[in-house]
Amino acid sequence: MVRVCVIGAGAAGVCAARHLLVEPCVDHVDIFEQASQLGGTWVYTEKVGYDDFGLPIHSSMYKSLRTNLPKEIMGFPDFPVPESEKSYLPAKEMLSFLQLYADKHQVTDRINFNHHVNLVIPKAGPSGELWDVSFKNLLNGESETREYDYVFVCNGHYNTPFIPNIPGLKEFQGDVMHSHDYRVPEIFSGKRVLVVGAGPSGMDIALEVTNVAHKVILSHHLKEQPRTIFPDNLTQKPDVKRLDGKKVHFADESEDEVDVVFLCTGYLYNFPFLHESCNISVEDNCVEPLYKHLVNIHHPTMCFIGVPYYVCAFSMFDLQVRYYIRSINGTFSLPSTEEMIAHWEEEKKDRASRGYTKRQAHMMGPDQASYYMSLSEESGTVPLPPVFTSIHNDSSQKFLDNLTSYRDDVYEVIDDKQFACFRLQSV
Repeated sequence: MVRVCVIGAGAAGVCAARHLLVEPCVDHVDIFEQASQLGGTWVYTEKVGYDDFGLPIHSSMYKSLRTNLPKEIMGFPDFPVPESEKSYLPAKEMLSFLQLYADKHQVTDRINFNHHVNLVIPKAGPSGELWDVSFKNLLNGESETREYDYVFVCNGHYNTPFIPNIPGLKEFQGDVMHSHDYRVPEIFSGKRVLVVGAGPSGMDIALEVTNVAHKVILSHHLKEQPRTIFPDNLTQKPDVKRLDGKKVHFADESEDEVDVVFLCTGYLYNFPFLHESCNISVEDNCVEPLYKHLVNIHHPTMCFIGVPYYVCAFSMFDLQVRYYIRSINGTFSLPSTEEMIAHWEEEKKDRASRGYTKRQAHMMGPDQASYYMSLSEESGTVPLPPVFTSIHNDSSQKFLDNLTSYRDDVYEVIDDKQFACFRLQSV
């Protein structure tokens, strides 16, 4: 009897459950979600800090968020986002899409909502390794431990803020906040705001804040300056060297005064429920050792869905899940521990030689096509169409070049390799 535990009911967890529930070799699936609804990071809440049960608020969603990738590559391979006029959708439409996907595949009714997993620990079984998963029903306070053959870790990685070590940050005399707690721009009305970080959220939020702030300084170290023409009250600066009172000293020796330090510095991978005997470490945001950014090398009956970023997320989740389930049902066998370690070490060397830092261990971007192909070729599962990567690359470049209006573009998938893009005409 094969019993599987899925931790988390965001897009990755729902996708895992969708495939596991119809897999003949799997006898039982439990899905645990600490929130009261599915969707993970796509769930908008005005609350920040802690929820009613004293747990950290999971979602980083801000009110105005629209997807930074077109819907044409945001669906699942077998379940695309429904047709609509626009390509870039509001977050609530993506949440509705996930709900539709879960309902269609009879996943919703199988989710244990308001269940918080607090410990996962491996143990020896009569015919191989097993897992004890301890969880708490947040509604009645009851705790329980169940035994499983496989564990799918799908708790997301946009929930634990990364706070950079900036000299003087703790002593800064103004306000300091992380984008995890950002919901609406009005809190910055009339203020001088320093935005640290120019990833997707940093750029997006910095632009939104210019509508209400007196001044916005966008500090970043992008190798290529964005070609976007920003409003006059936004200036770009290099990295922050140090903070002193309300004064900011930049790497180019310039300085300025600000009221708010707004950190758009990304997130940390965080698996607080994994016992140390799971042999997974997170150092400098590198989760290891994982085979193909997915399989726990020392305990291969545990997988992590959704670790890579700068990807076609939902489709990648689907591919990762299909890959791993084929290893469960015997379609193919994972390499030996020694072979998986050698592969991981070789990949780290290769990425380092191409300029990736340790903190970028799971960043795909230009590497995503080869990553998808390696999963499909090894497992024999259907690959993702190359057009997905092509659209991703096209959209990502336009994000840098024309942040103010790139979401007016509309994409059309012509076939597995070709797409068309045109501009939505405003009336």
